[in-house]
Amino acid sequence: MSTLELKQELHEYINQGDEKFVKMFYEMAKAYNQQLQQDKLIAESEEDIKAGRVYDLDETQKIIKSWDA
Repeated sequence: MSTLELKQELHEYINQGDEKFVKMFYEMAKAYNQQLQQDKLIAESEEDIKAGRVYDLDETQKIIKSWDA
C-alpha cells in the first residue's frame, strides 16, 4: 500500500472514529512527532560533541551569568 493510500485510509478512520478514537490517535501522532524532534536534537548534540563544540562548567556559568546582565 502506498503512502498516499495509507493517508487516505487514515483519513477515513479519523472521519469515522468516535471522540475517544480521535483523541487517542491524536495523542499517538503527537507523541510520535515529539519523539522525532527529540531524536533530531540528540543527533545534533552528538555531532556537536564529536566536533568539539562543547562548553566546560566555567564557560557555561559565564554564559548563564551574561543572561542576567
